[in-house]
Amino acid sequence: MFPIPNRIASALIAFTGFALSACQQAIPSQALAKTPEEVVYKVSFTSQWTAQNFPLEYPPAAIVGGPHFSGLIGASHGQGFQLYQEGKLPSPGLERLSEEGKHDPLNQEIQGAIAKGEAGFLFESGPLRDFSQNVETTLQANDQNPMVSVVAMIAPSPDWFAGARDIPLKEQGQWVQSRQVTLYAYDSGGDEGQTYKAPDMDNQPKKPTHLAKDNPHFLKDGKLVPVATLTFTRQ
Repeated sequence: MFPIPNRIASALIAFTGFALSACQQAIPSQALAKTPEEVVYKVSFTSQWTAQNFPLEYPPAAIVGGPHFSGLIGASHGQGFQLYQEGKLPSPGLERLSEEGKHDPLNQEIQGAIAKGEAGFLFESGPLRDFSQNVETTLQANDQNPMVSVVAMIAPSPDWFAGARDIPLKEQGQWVQSRQVTLYAYDSGGDEGQTYKAPDMDNQPKKPTHLAKDNPHFLKDGKLVPVATLTFTRQ
């Protein structure tokens, strides 16, 4: 092996140091950042809306048009996102969900909020028709989106829905292992009907969404009664 002249060795050492420095500077800072923790929860939806609990004009059983809930639709999110809000007019998506049980365009509204960074993940389920069973789906959450809001149409009805909002899945920095939440009936404000099978009577202008605390169909002994239960179980 031939000896390397001192001036060449010095040049090689300098070049090597420059190359290592350049490689370190090329690593983007976000690659070193901690990825937000993501968790998955099973969501189980159980009806309490029965003729025994809600006897006033309870809809008769039928293959088509009998009592049921539309599929769940909701999102994990942080502060600032509102799937629905008491005292505010319903969005087009919430109005259609509450009147027809359709997830579109509410799903598009949620996807738009996700694209803006205002929500985390959309989740949905199929309808609940057999109240001796329940409906299950899964939702995803992370450190930036540790809360959940969800709705489902009470059907048949003019524009009534079951909902819960801003459900916390993280407490004192820890994800909860399970959480049970009761859902109450709301009126979206899109329809004027006052009975389960009232004909379509569109509100013009729309009225604010509100808890159905003055609707006799959902009261027992003057108190609002839950129409469903949601159970969140960490997977």
